[in-house]
Amino acid sequence: MTTSSLGALDPGDPRLKLRVENRIQNIFVTQSEDNRNQKEENVNHIPVVTETSGRVLEAGVNTLQKTLVLKKQAELDVVDQQLAVKRAEFKSRVEGLAQRRSELELKLQQTQERAIKFEKFVAENEAKRRRAQKKYEAARELNISKQREIEAHTEQLKQLKARHHVLKERMAKYKIFEDYLMKTLDFLPSTYLDNGSESLVMPIIRRHETLSITHRDLLQRWGHLEEEVEQGQRQLQIMKQEHSIKKLMANKELSELQNELETLKEKNEQAEVNLLMEQGLSREKVKEVGCLLMAINNLADLCYIATYGPLENMNILTKMDMVKEYIQDKADTERRARRLMESGSAITSRTALTDKREKGSIKSMGSKTQIKNSSKVSRKSETMS
Repeated sequence: MTTSSLGALDPGDPRLKLRVENRIQNIFVTQSEDNRNQKEENVNHIPVVTETSGRVLEAGVNTLQKTLVLKKQAELDVVDQQLAVKRAEFKSRVEGLAQRRSELELKLQQTQERAIKFEKFVAENEAKRRRAQKKYEAARELNISKQREIEAHTEQLKQLKARHHVLKERMAKYKIFEDYLMKTLDFLPSTYLDNGSESLVMPIIRRHETLSITHRDLLQRWGHLEEEVEQGQRQLQIMKQEHSIKKLMANKELSELQNELETLKEKNEQAEVNLLMEQGLSREKVKEVGCLLMAINNLADLCYIATYGPLENMNILTKMDMVKEYIQDKADTERRARRLMESGSAITSRTALTDKREKGSIKSMGSKTQIKNSSKVSRKSETMS
């Protein structure tokens, strides 16, 4: 909004004061001076404004156009001042908003940088966590395998200790026999050991070794057989479970098939009812078809052609073709007969016409000969006379 070209009005300016003299009212040229001072009734007097322009503007009375312009100019100045104040306030607010916007953009940029750094930090921590988790899982699996190996070794150690204890007990048990044999060896002569001691003891030792080896083999076979029996039992349990599952599935399929069978039975019953209804309606059609077949057979008997073979070997279509051909032959023969009859009648009519013409010509020739003869006779009579 542009400011007015007029400057600010000073209410104390003497040029803006309205000066009105108190002159004599209602003075006209034709009015006498005697009647000038008389008070007239029903006369509207024009009010005289003696106040300053500021008071007039404040009072808001009906003034002249120039006074109204001054009033509007004053209002315009006030509005311009308010507008300038508002512009300054708006400018300061815009500057404050721009500053706040720059601060917010800076904070947003800092926040984005922090978010990016935090995301990188989170990604690095996640990668570290995954690596640590993988290491932990690998170490855990290794510990589990080591623990299993330790348990297996401890179990083997227990078994070996038990076997050692059993063997130790056996040695203690058989110690008396060793002592007895050693004592008997002391009483035997020296030549006895050189001659037959080896031949008597070694077979017993070898037999014991073979028996121990056989015993170990039997124990191993027994262990294998136990494993096979356990595996067979597990397979039997699995087969039983599969059999039960298959049985349930078969029962389910059987129930579904039974339901389908019931639905099919219902459909068959409905179809039978519909068929009976249709049979009641189609009996008349069957009768009509039977009548048509009888008519075709009768026509075939009447219109038999030897080229088609015996009637017993013909079907309905062949019989109908034979009847059609027979009827066409009869129609052709009838047409030919009609043509022959028409041609014969035409020939007879032509011969009759020719006969009539010949008779007429003969008569004319006879009349001509008679005329000639009469003329000749007349000529002869004339010559003779």
